Amino acid sequence: MTIGDTRFFVRMGPYSLAAVAEEAGGTAAAAELLLTGVAPLQTAGPTEVSFLDNRRYASALERTTAGAVIVHPDMVARVPAGTVPIVTPEPYAGWARAAALFYPASPMHPGVHPTAFVAEGAQVDPSAEVGPFALVEAGAEIGGRCRIGPHVTIASGVVIGPDCRIGAHASLSHALLGARVYIYPGVRIGQEGFSFAATASGILSVPHLGRVVVGDDVEIGANTTVDRGSTKDTVIGAGSRLDNLVQIGHNVHLGRCCVIVAQVGIAGSVALGDFVQIGGQAGVAGHLHIGQGARVGAQSGVMADVPPGATVVGSPAQPRQEVFRQIAALKRIARPRG
Repeated sequence: MTIGDTRFFVRMGPYSLAAVAEEAGGTAAAAELLLTGVAPLQTAGPTEVSFLDNRRYASALERTTAGAVIVHPDMVARVPAGTVPIVTPEPYAGWARAAALFYPASPMHPGVHPTAFVAEGAQVDPSAEVGPFALVEAGAEIGGRCRIGPHVTIASGVVIGPDCRIGAHASLSHALLGARVYIYPGVRIGQEGFSFAATASGILSVPHLGRVVVGDDVEIGANTTVDRGSTKDTVIGAGSRLDNLVQIGHNVHLGRCCVIVAQVGIAGSVALGDFVQIGGQAGVAGHLHIGQGARVGAQSGVMADVPPGATVVGSPAQPRQEVFRQIAALKRIARPRG
């Protein structure tokens, strides 16, 4: 397998061992080593840098032929002769920085593509890039060094801070984005939420008069939807990461650095504290509070508030230890009797 296929990625380098170690936030012994790229432990060669973050792959570390490897101090003794350890307490973060050094984002092409339409009254920073067939309506603001992909729709009044990337076919309305926000392709932000009144004559839709406010350094994965608030704003806290195919209902408030995995659905008016993690395909009922640092297991059904720091699993979601005791008890009951 080829990592960083040059048909799709811009490759930089080579870089000295010292430069890579500095970028990775680690330390390495002085050595005259020029590194040309990154690769997995199993395939890395003498001019490439690799990493180990999961101890289950320690045997691959012992057999690697990489020129350098980013490792935790506890694993230095298992680095083979001929491979230089780059030592850091956070190997995976070091790998992320080193990989970005060799494979930075593709260069920007500031300006508006001839097929794009920017309405009179829209503000687009001259350093921004607006791609083919994009639409920027009057009153929208696009900050410096932003990249707007093809077929993107940015509705009137939307504000996009500096250094943001908006992927192809995304649509944004009723939204304010901070700096360095990455919206992946197909995302829908700012549409009305699922709120209605049942009357004797039928179902009456309720107007949604709020906005979506997205903090700095947020990433929102492909085909995710974020509804605008009804009577207050929907908020995505700074540093949060939303995976693909996530649904965020109206009035939801995510704290800082929350991690929401694919196919999660969060109903309206839910509040998440900082650093909450929700596993894939979990569902959260409306008007609940999930405390700071809580974790929700995959496919859980959350129907009650979750205390700070708790880990819950199952449907209905319960503390992890309690669920495991219940499962063990059921296994004992179901065990065939001799």
